[in-house]
Amino acid sequence: MTTTARSADVARDTAETRIRVRLNLDGSGQATLATGIGFFDHMLDQIARHGLIDLDVQCQGDLHIDGHHTVEDVGIAIGQAVRQAVGDKRGITRYGHSYVPLDEALSRVVIDFSGRPGLVLDARFASAMIGGFDTQLVHEFFQGFVNHAQVTLHIDNLKGVNAHHQVETIFKAFGRALRMALTPDARAAGQVPSTKGTL
Repeated sequence: MTTTARSADVARDTAETRIRVRLNLDGSGQATLATGIGFFDHMLDQIARHGLIDLDVQCQGDLHIDGHHTVEDVGIAIGQAVRQAVGDKRGITRYGHSYVPLDEALSRVVIDFSGRPGLVLDARFASAMIGGFDTQLVHEFFQGFVNHAQVTLHIDNLKGVNAHHQVETIFKAFGRALRMALTPDARAAGQVPSTKGTL
């Protein structure tokens, strides 16, 4: 695991997955993605594009079983990379939120770089599968992310009857909330955004 500036390069190898994540929090939204799950790659692209994060994810997983290990472990690796890249959090906004619609679907995501992992996800997806992607894995991805990024994350799908639209609004809103939270706060340059003095 190595970091420079607000970028990180994380390798995670297990008996189930081999993953390499490279990201730059101050990027332009460029993404190179190869997880073996097309819809999941599409969702990771939303994070990069709407978060203005350059993101490279390469994963070889045990897809002959199912997508669970791949999606969860990619969430873990991205969480590790974000935590490394953000460093001691001096000068960041800390909190971020976003509402994103897509046709009939609407989602809200709120994030806090609190140093305390916590996930609340309220979504009732209209179908169990989107192509080869199991919608239960949305929770697994974000649980892996929050545990290792050490953030508090609230996700609510407020409306939607098309599962593709529901999940896409979640990932887009997550990208935008992440972008807001990680944006430097010009009025608090060099300060840790907490009365405790550490996060």
